[in-house]
Amino acid sequence: MDEGVTRWRRVADRIRLDIAEGALTERLPPEIDLAERFGVNRHTVRRAIQSLAAEGLLRVERGRGTFVNAPVQRLAYPIGPRTRFSENVLAQGRTPGGRLIRADAARADAELSALLDCAVGAPLHRLETLSVANGVPLSIATSHFSAERFPGIVRAYAETGSVTEALKLERLADYRRRETRVIAERVHPLDADYLATSPDSIVLVSTAIDVDGEDRPVQVIRTRFHADRMELVLRP
Repeated sequence: MDEGVTRWRRVADRIRLDIAEGALTERLPPEIDLAERFGVNRHTVRRAIQSLAAEGLLRVERGRGTFVNAPVQRLAYPIGPRTRFSENVLAQGRTPGGRLIRADAARADAELSALLDCAVGAPLHRLETLSVANGVPLSIATSHFSAERFPGIVRAYAETGSVTEALKLERLADYRRRETRVIAERVHPLDADYLATSPDSIVLVSTAIDVDGEDRPVQVIRTRFHADRMELVLRP
């Protein structure tokens, strides 16, 4: 690892620890004081502060200084037979939102063909979406749908901003979660930009299969949840 990168990450980790231990509660000391304390230059301190601001831990107010944000309460996100982002967010008094990051065509590889019960090479629609609550990015999801069964899913999602509502436009009134598997990993750099977080952040990655009333696969969805902003609640 580049020594310059190591320095600002060490400074960020120390400031993060000071906040967690209550040594820093409101306003940070000036950059020049922090630079002297940590034995680095002001640019290194500034890079560490930028990283912590991207995480939501700090806020920089022009002309006033850098301040510690109040702790953000994690959103409890139930995962069960009926997992619906908008319903989950609304139930906790927050305003849900979503947007389409990109959509393109794909072909089913061996793994997707097994999960979607389609032939290898079958045409698919791939949607990548960002979900937010009260304007705060919470997760990024990559979904695969059969292009033959749901030919208009991309347009429908662009119109509604909701997979559930988009599927209704595609003549599927309801669906349920068959399976969810969750692991933790470091955020991908591209995801970090959309989630407005640091490249060292941890995400909870769920791979799930949704099915219709006849147990036919509807979508395979791989979701990256920001671990500091959400907790997953597993329900039977």
